[in-house]
Formats: sequence, C-alpha cells, structure tokens
Amino acid sequence: MSKINETELQMHYIELSRALLREAPSGQEHSFHLFTAGCQMNVLQSESVAAIMEKIGYTPKETEDADIIIYNTCTVRENANQKIYGHLGHLKNLKKKKPHMKIIIFGCMMQEPHVVEKIRKDYPFVDLVFGTHNMYKFAELFYRMMTSEGQIIDVWKESEDIVEGLPSSRKYFFKTGVNVMFGCNNFCSYCIVPYVRGREKSREPQDIIKEIEDLVKDGVTEIMLLGQNVNSYGKTLAVPVTFAQLLEQIEQIEGLKRIRFMTSHPKDLSDELIAVMAKSSKICHHLHLPLQSGSSRILKIMNRRYDKERYLDLVHKIRTAIPDISLTTDIIVGFPGETEEDFQETLDVVEKCDYDTAFTFIYSKRTGTPAASMPDQIPEDVVKERFDRLLSLVQEKGRAASSRFTGTVKEVLVEEESKDAGVLTGRTEHNLLVHFPGSKDLIGKYVNVSLDECKGFYYFGSIVNESE
Repeated sequence: MSKINETELQMHYIELSRALLREAPSGQEHSFHLFTAGCQMNVLQSESVAAIMEKIGYTPKETEDADIIIYNTCTVRENANQKIYGHLGHLKNLKKKKPHMKIIIFGCMMQEPHVVEKIRKDYPFVDLVFGTHNMYKFAELFYRMMTSEGQIIDVWKESEDIVEGLPSSRKYFFKTGVNVMFGCNNFCSYCIVPYVRGREKSREPQDIIKEIEDLVKDGVTEIMLLGQNVNSYGKTLAVPVTFAQLLEQIEQIEGLKRIRFMTSHPKDLSDELIAVMAKSSKICHHLHLPLQSGSSRILKIMNRRYDKERYLDLVHKIRTAIPDISLTTDIIVGFPGETEEDFQETLDVVEKCDYDTAFTFIYSKRTGTPAASMPDQIPEDVVKERFDRLLSLVQEKGRAASSRFTGTVKEVLVEEESKDAGVLTGRTEHNLLVHFPGSKDLIGKYVNVSLDECKGFYYFGSIVNESE
C-alpha cells in the first residue's frame, strides 16, 4: 500500500470512529486524557494522537476520569516503567467505577517484550497496546478497539514506512517540532533507544519542506527539527542529503524566523554543519552536544565513537566559528567501571567547555543493554557523591556562562504568561529563558528585551521596543 493510500485509510478510520461516537448513548461526555512521558519526539507523537481524538469528536481533559485514557510511554530509564505500572494500578479502580472507560498504552516501553507480557498478564483491563513502529495506524487501532471485545496488542518489531499528512495539533500556535528522521543506529552501550525505536530512517527533504511551509502558513515562526541524531540525517535516502544541506533548504522558507534542532551526536557533527550555522540568519546559536563522559576510556566502553580530545577540538571549532554559541550537554555519572580518575576527566571537560547548562544523570541500568551486565557497577554512595560534585560545578560554570549577556538587548519570542500575572516568559535565540513585564497580547511575537538581571539559568528583563 502506498503512503498516500495509508494516509487516506487512516482518515477513513477517523470518519468511521466519528460515526460510532454519534451512535453512542447520550449523557457521556466523550473526553480523553493523554499523558506523555519522555522526549520531544514523544510530544510530537502525542500531538498527532490528540488531533485524531479531537477529529473523532473527543474533547481533552486534564484529569484521569475521562472516557478514554491514553499513555504515551518512555523507557529510557527503568523508573519510567515503574511509574506507568503505578498509573495502571490506579486506573484499575477507576475503570471499575466507569466500565465504559477505555485505556490505551503505547510508545517505547511497549517495544520491550517483557513489558507487553506483563501487561497481558497483570493488566488485562488495558484495552489497546501498540508500539512505536505502527503509531501511524492509531486511528485504525482505535476503531478496532471500539468495535471489538478483549485486549488488543499490536506491536511491530520494525517498519520502513514513514506516513505523511496525518493530523496533528500543537501546544503553541507560533512554534512546534518537526521530525526529520526516526530511529538510531548508534547503539551506545547504556541506551535502550535503538532497540525500541529501530534503525535510522530519514524523511524525504521535500516532505519536510512541505510540512514546514504549511506550518508557517498557519502562523508558526520557530521550528525545532528532531531526530535521535540529526547529524545522521539523509544517509538512508535514495539520494543522500546531509543535514547541513537540509538546513540550507529550510532557511529559504519565507516567514520562518527561527530554526532549532536536536540532538547532535559529536561523532558526526561536520565542519559543513558548523559553517552553515555560522553564516545562517535563522539557525539559533544554541547547540545541544551530549558529552556523557569526559573520560576517553569510558567513552570507548560506552561506544560513543569519539574521545575527550576530539570532543574538545569540536567545541573549539564551534566556538571559533560562532563565538556567542550557547552550548548545553548531557553527562552520565557512575557508568560501570568509572574510576575517580575517569570522573576527574569529566570535571575537566566541564571546566573547559563553559556550558550554559548541563543535564546530569546518575547511570540507570537498563535491562537489555550491554552496560546492564557489565562488571564493576559503581556503589550508590560513590555515585551520589560524584553527582553532587558535578552538579555543583555545572551550576557554578552555568551561572557564569549565562550571565555573559547581562545588560544586552536580545530578541525574545514570547511564549506564555508566567505564574505571576502581567509577567511574560520567552526565550532568546541562545535558548535562555527571560521573564519580563508585558501584556498577554504579545504572546507569539518577537520583542526586544533588555536582560537586566541574571538569576543563574534565566533572566529578569524589560521590553525595550517591539521588533515585530
């Protein structure tokens, strides 16, 4: 079946489900509650699911007493799975009081066979289970659930299909994410993602361009290009295209003001990409470049395919080409076999790289990954002590790096009103958060803001004048 026919088929199932809803007993509120865990790619998937539910005729609800409960799951860390089981235990009691309630669970966690078996055995009241590879069949699966009895489990091991043109909603009218590729080929020894997301596959450039053009026509001015490793974009296409070349095409779209992307793997961040970023008027000067460890020995065991020296050379190249770049990173503490000397290497990289912020994680053993069965698992008290030292340094360096813009005027995209009435929140191109007084009618617009006071990882400021 062609991709176009697949899209038409799913739209057909939306219409069939709409008809079912019209025939449903009166008095039901026809609501759905959608819970999303994990990364921004999961958020995009949930936006598609929400749009389909709304097209069918259901209204979103913040609480779990809705007619349809949907969980989009993450499995990067073991405790994410435990949280979902906790939610399901709570729903069992809710469903007893509300027998017509339907429970749907999908996403990365469902790609693990032992998880599916546990749900089949211990949570038979869950109505629909599916994974990451047949997400595009949600409308069809939903209709099957509504017209059949018993639990439906439909999890695929792999899929080559990328289906375009399915409905999507978005949280902000002025910014959103756009997937450029799916899956991962890197197989870092601690990471479950390649096993649950499958192999890399890239969308065709013309499909990405068309989606962004349509989004711009609908009011979007900032897009975030998403992939497990965007630097690998285009390698699986019949006519290969580099990520840098894709960025150059996207920059030509009239009306698009800002381009962001993540995540970049250091092993294949090219000179071409750095050059494109440096000369671009639309690509934001923010780069998320995961380090994971500063020890070349540990990086090799992690299967990261770069060493400390190469990473530092890359940072030097980036800062030379883009002096005001905002660099952020991910760091894992307590990887199996990490010595105090290895940890000191990590601290050394943090000292030298001047990250605006670093997302720090205690190593989490993931069943099914090579690292989970490695010897020399680090004692919990040692890991905690190292984590605290790293966090202290990250915060100290981050405050210093972020404060470099104090007293300057930066263009800020206004995102929302903060918890305090009359105070707006937005971001600079460097991804720095700024709070400043203003009226809600500025949401979605770009304003020039004086960054008056740095509070560590965010600023208090004041509007100078509107730029748009």
